[in-house]
Amino acid sequence: MSDLQPSYLFSTRTSRVLAEKIAENYGQELGHIIIQDFSDGEFEPVLEQSVRGGRVFLIGSTFPPADNLLELLLMIDAAKRASAKNITVVLPYYGLARQDRKDKPRAPIGAKLVANLLTAAGATRIMTMDLHADQIQGFFEIPVDHLYASTIFVDYIQSLNLDDLTIASPDMGGAKRAKNYASHLGAEVVICYKERKKANVVEEMLLIGDVTNKNVILIDDMIDTAGTLCKAADILMEKGAKSVRAIATHPVLSGKAYDNIQNSQISEVIVTDSIPIKEGLSSKIKVLSCAPLFADVMKSVHEHHSISDKFII
Repeated sequence: MSDLQPSYLFSTRTSRVLAEKIAENYGQELGHIIIQDFSDGEFEPVLEQSVRGGRVFLIGSTFPPADNLLELLLMIDAAKRASAKNITVVLPYYGLARQDRKDKPRAPIGAKLVANLLTAAGATRIMTMDLHADQIQGFFEIPVDHLYASTIFVDYIQSLNLDDLTIASPDMGGAKRAKNYASHLGAEVVICYKERKKANVVEEMLLIGDVTNKNVILIDDMIDTAGTLCKAADILMEKGAKSVRAIATHPVLSGKAYDNIQNSQISEVIVTDSIPIKEGLSSKIKVLSCAPLFADVMKSVHEHHSISDKFII
């Protein structure tokens, strides 16, 4: 007889579609949860089954609005007060991760605040993917499983069978990520250097490297307004690239992102379903599911198996 504690999977409302895919791959149905809404906007999530002594997986990406984070925190508190032994919070997308440091006077460090809130609520383990900054792992005093979407994207890139492949980073901050992809794929790497005057607005961009007659793939952790990616694609095509594709883990896609992508020189944008996208707004967007990756790692964690083979890049 197995000595493993039982496991339970629950989801926030906005991550329900992804959570159902994760549950299917995990081999277990999502647990029942009822959320009571009050007329003033307050809500109360209630777990509809006993989780006493078990491992609870709470699945929810914390993209805006802030109610998504609050809902997850309330679910953690509910599981803790229901005597769950372990509470693993599965964050396919970790919101506020761009606020990972104090880069101006009197600014908050939002990513650290979120870590404090998750821990204070009762989380005993965090599972997430492609953090905006690796050092966010250090904001926690509990185990963090930081997965890489490269395990999803590398297979897709190889299936394209592109000649003269070059990996590009749309900014200096992503240079390490681009280099790791390039090393794994046996490709060259180039970097786009950008300067911003304010958030979401790129003032100037320069290219470091040669892309003449190359098929270029831009690598980033997220797409917000898509302004940086589209501007990078323009420069790459101006410098002689044969084609430009973009890969980004988290499709934030705010503002005019869909129009920017559709009207850009990018031939294809590949993302995961860590954040639900709006269907039918751009024919260039292809979604690869991260559900099998999370389900596999969740099962390994639950069964106390190594997950080191999930860290390709």
